[in-house]
Amino acid sequence: MHPGTWPIAAEAVVGIPLLVGGYILTQRRWPSSPPRRLAFALAVVLLLAAFATPVHTVALHYLLSAHLFQNVVTAEWASGLTVVAVSPALARRLERFAVIRALTYPLVALPIWLVTYYTWHVPWIYDRALTHLHSVLHVEHATYFVAGMLMWWPIVHGRWSDGVKAVYLFGAFLLASPLGLLLALLPDPVYGFYEHAPHLWVGHLTDQQIAGLSMAVEEAIVFFGVFAIYLARFMRHEAIVGAFTESRR
Repeated sequence: MHPGTWPIAAEAVVGIPLLVGGYILTQRRWPSSPPRRLAFALAVVLLLAAFATPVHTVALHYLLSAHLFQNVVTAEWASGLTVVAVSPALARRLERFAVIRALTYPLVALPIWLVTYYTWHVPWIYDRALTHLHSVLHVEHATYFVAGMLMWWPIVHGRWSDGVKAVYLFGAFLLASPLGLLLALLPDPVYGFYEHAPHLWVGHLTDQQIAGLSMAVEEAIVFFGVFAIYLARFMRHEAIVGAFTESRR
């Protein structure tokens, strides 16, 4: 298939419309603020870019780096923005359900995300997903998105202190970053599917190195960026509390 072919992916023709439709329905009863709606619009744009453009064709037939871009979009960017888009009122409503409270507890949500991320990158599982395009691959992307929403939920809607959220984000980065670094440093291609794929722009090993390095850099920017925000808020709060305590003495 030509790399410039525009695909017809289930994620684009089924998944994204369902996501949009579900979000619109929630807005009737639990409306979000304009910035939150903008976050959802950006999430949809990212998903469309990943699955409704030739990026999807390249990911399915040529480049590991394109496929890892899709993974990052579903597991981190679009899923996180979707969580941001949820109104606080709806978040509180959902947390009335015990299963939602359990799955979004930090010590549950983060391991689920990490296990999902690492499991799908096991070579034989990864190759199987790519050779069964109408079944396993769709499950992969769906689980990435759900796990990503669970991972970001304690940060966006959790009632934890800024200090706890900063530690949580640092832990997420520390535990997830070795995967990208490993892919960038391995001396040989590890995914048979891409090793035997037609050459496109770069060699297979270079493609893997670009994929791993891009993943590592992206996680450093995203997680450390949000980590810095919550760390600064925590330190500011501590400074205010300290100043108030001193004034009372």
